[in-house]
Amino acid sequence: QVQLVESGVGLAQSGGSLRLSCAASGFDFRNWRMTWARQVPGKGPEWVSGISADGSDTEYQYFVKGRFTISRDNAKNTVYLQMNNLKPEDTARYYCARVTRSCLSYKCYDSEGQGTQVTVSA
Repeated sequence: QVQLVESGVGLAQSGGSLRLSCAASGFDFRNWRMTWARQVPGKGPEWVSGISADGSDTEYQYFVKGRFTISRDNAKNTVYLQMNNLKPEDTARYYCARVTRSCLSYKCYDSEGQGTQVTVSA
């Protein structure tokens, strides 16, 4: 079955950096688009960034553009999210997800990981 497991140190100061990883298994990773989203307790999920199957195309939500970078290593079945210039409002649970085949954007997904908490202090 599809498994997505996020990892990464989750505490940073404002202006700092963190790198999240998401290890995928149970499906042919190299043929699927992947995405990152985040959620704060009491609020709905927010899409953050997406990447094409071969990594040649990426998209970002406006509030992370220029600060976050999504990438992937298909040989390692892993997708990454490099987060720079972090802000306290970036505090959330971040999770990776597999984009639904029929989705016209990166914003719909059919499987997601448990997520990892990111906390940014002022």
